[in-house]
Amino acid sequence: MKKLLFVNGRVVNEGRISELDVLVSHGRIDRLGTGPVPAGTDIVDLDGLHVLPGVIDDQVHFREPGMTHKATIESESLAAICGGVTSYLDMPNNSPPAVDRAALAAKKALASRSSYANFGFYLGATNGNVEELGRAAPSDACGIKVFMGASTGNMLVDDAATLDAIFSVAQLLVVTHCEDSPMIRAAEQLARERYGEDVPMSEHPRIRSAEACLKSSSLAVDLARRHGTRLHVLHLTTARELALFDAGPIAEKRITVEACVHHLWFDETRYGDLGTRIKCNPAIKTAEDRRALIAAVNDDVIDIIATDHAPHTLEEKSRSYFSAPAGLPLVQHMLPMLLDQHRDGIFSLETIVEKTAHNPARLFRIEERGFIREGYVADLAIVDLHATTRVTSEAIRYKCGWSPLESCTLRAAVVMTVLGGEIVVDRGSVTGPPRGRALTFAR
Repeated sequence: MKKLLFVNGRVVNEGRISELDVLVSHGRIDRLGTGPVPAGTDIVDLDGLHVLPGVIDDQVHFREPGMTHKATIESESLAAICGGVTSYLDMPNNSPPAVDRAALAAKKALASRSSYANFGFYLGATNGNVEELGRAAPSDACGIKVFMGASTGNMLVDDAATLDAIFSVAQLLVVTHCEDSPMIRAAEQLARERYGEDVPMSEHPRIRSAEACLKSSSLAVDLARRHGTRLHVLHLTTARELALFDAGPIAEKRITVEACVHHLWFDETRYGDLGTRIKCNPAIKTAEDRRALIAAVNDDVIDIIATDHAPHTLEEKSRSYFSAPAGLPLVQHMLPMLLDQHRDGIFSLETIVEKTAHNPARLFRIEERGFIREGYVADLAIVDLHATTRVTSEAIRYKCGWSPLESCTLRAAVVMTVLGGEIVVDRGSVTGPPRGRALTFAR
């Protein structure tokens, strides 16, 4: 493994931007700052580019096993590293679902052979696997995923006694999808009565309403407080729900919350031109909700920004409202999107790093990643704030081959991605085979 010395870069790390050289040796950050250059070191002149910790995306659906016509671990992890995402945590709603430790072990073995980025996997909750959840340890899973709203197969946990038991026995962090299914089903029936099967996409945020989100997230927070469970609520979408969560450093919280980049980027006015391409659960809602989420990120109410990367084929997405699946692919473009918003003064670079690298590492207790520190694994994203990223079908790495951002020009670019001390992407070119490794989690 080569020694690398990155010079003339601007390091964004732990609330500061510093002009620091970064020496990488044996896969780790050996030194920050000036010093002697070891023999055999390759020098990379960054000429003022910014050096960020690699993004840790805490919510993706890479679809494998079972739905490989949409995506694979190999294809989506390749897209991830091209966008500066060096680690991801993958959801359990596969086919078969990852609801026991044997299924998790099989996914890890698959990723060990094919993943371009580092990986961790959630153990999924069902109405019948509470004992398995209670036995799960950090060596098995990054957390326990509870679908308290929409899901597939047997993964919708809608039994009150089961939910109570999950929160009481969980030793790992519990992460939740919060929507109230009975409220959604009632709203769907009303929409059918009015429109038939041809429901306009503009109805999506009313069918999957703010009230349905608030009822479910309130229940999750109540259960966590009652049992003292560590809880992380995923993809918050409404201003009303923000009152459930406290502002402050993530280290001081047992109940945390995530926002997804598409809820910070789009609002309901885009259903008119993008339609089912931005159909996701929970739904993209109002401009007022979007503004409230952005403010909550900056006020340290929202702790983490992620993608909920969920690819489907264009044929699937072109179906009518009830038949088109929910989810959109974003892992290649999340960091350029946030950097574009930085250009507009919405987020500082320090905030972007805090929410996409530092805080995921802290919350999930990921060992030796998420920071640019001496001794830590060298996972880096090197970005150019004066370049652009043109989102085109030719440049998209997702297996599904499309993006809701197509034809957009984002005003920043990921120039280089470093994984485990090796340059794995250099100006759009992938430099070698999959090198991702299993993340480890401290107890």
